[in-house]
Parts: sequence; structure tokens; C-alpha cells
Amino acid sequence: MNLENTQIQMRKGILEYCILQIIARGETYASDMLNELTLVKMIVVEGTLYPLLTRLKNAGLLEYKWVESKSGPPRKYYKLTEDGEKFMKGLSETWQDLVHSTEMIRSNSTTTV
Repeated sequence: MNLENTQIQMRKGILEYCILQIIARGETYASDMLNELTLVKMIVVEGTLYPLLTRLKNAGLLEYKWVESKSGPPRKYYKLTEDGEKFMKGLSETWQDLVHSTEMIRSNSTTTV
């Protein structure tokens, strides 16, 4: 097995959740998302982010608005829709369950469930 491939798959598995978490804090520009993800070592390229944002928008979880920029072309700012907020709540509950389960396995305390 290749450790790097497994690490990449783990990151891909939680990327959508991380992106939705960032957007849930308020309207966000894609480059800001990329910067934040890179800072926390969730390496993502534009070729991954933009199709994911489009898929989330087409699923009705995101919407965007264009904002004029003083230093270039207009920027697209994303925010969660009402359905996106509900979806995010469900993902957050699942995330908490996964973290709890993983920690129980790591500490070998599954007998005290």
C-alpha cells in the first residue's frame, strides 16, 4: 500500500465538508477558500475546487453573487442556501460521530460504549 495515496483519499473524503464549513462562516471568495485550505495542509488546486463548488451549487447547497473588484474582474462570492445549512448540520453531526468512533477505536475503549 502507498501511504501518500491513502492520505490523499482521506483528504478528498473530507474536502466537501471542509469547504462547506468555510462557506458556512459567511460569504467567501474561492481564492480565500484555497488559501485557507492550503494553510491547514488540505492541499487543493483550482481544478478540484471549482468543479466541487459547481456541483454543490447545482445540488442547491450553495448560491453565489458577483461582486465588482477594484483590482481585476468581478469576483464570485459563495454562501450556503437554506438547504445547504441543513445539509451542513447533518454533516457536522456525522463528523462528530466519526471523530468519537475513531477516538474510541484509537484508545481501544470500545468495550465502554
